Amino acid sequence: MKKTLSITGMSCQHCVRHVTTALSELEGVTNVQVSLENKEAVLDMAETVSLDALKDAVKEVGYTVTDVK
Repeated sequence: MKKTLSITGMSCQHCVRHVTTALSELEGVTNVQVSLENKEAVLDMAETVSLDALKDAVKEVGYTVTDVK
């Protein structure tokens, strides 16, 4: 299933790499594409991955998920 996370706090390509790595390391998450310009991450995930796990992974590297679609 595809999800789009709106993320605040990213300001450079290092931020993009941090978020990409954090989300990619979650079991069941694939094809992570993080956009600094759009301030979002688009990813494919298994139904077993919780939204809280996604939010926590982003929060652990210093950013905030403000919306999930």
